[in-house]
Amino acid sequence: MSVSDFFFYLFSAMIIVFGILAVTTKKIFHAAVYLLFTLINVAALYFYLNYEFLAAVQIVVYVGGIVVLILFSLFLTHRISDDMLTPPWYRMLLASLLCLFGFGFSFFLMLAHRFPDISNAPVEMSVHYIGKQMLNYGNGGFVLPFEVVSILLLAALIGSIAIAFKTKAGK
Repeated sequence: MSVSDFFFYLFSAMIIVFGILAVTTKKIFHAAVYLLFTLINVAALYFYLNYEFLAAVQIVVYVGGIVVLILFSLFLTHRISDDMLTPPWYRMLLASLLCLFGFGFSFFLMLAHRFPDISNAPVEMSVHYIGKQMLNYGNGGFVLPFEVVSILLLAALIGSIAIAFKTKAGK
């Protein structure tokens, strides 16, 4: 195994471990920190794959935006050390079944999809090309993904405000 393969497997394993820890921990602050580590490792994997722009967006939008909003709302609640409630068994069963279905569906799609052969020739990405693609709403454009990310950021902001106001109203 080469050093390159080692880092790929290391980042992949860390994403899986921190992702599992984020959804199985009882402490809400620990879950937010594990989510932070998961997203940082996803960005590291993007850097490894030479997608620097996507890695930078991952860090700025998700690590710098979503996780900071989650941590900010946790600090406003003053209940950081509280344990999260354990969901009923039927919800855990349903969530497990949905995860298995999602994994099976994704695995089936990857097996059924015919991926094109790639060349090892480097692709030159200029700032001009990336700018044109960001403004393109057609095939391969980035307008729709950025709109989805903006809606996600808005939902996270509204959620953090709702958590902060719920705590103040309960006092």
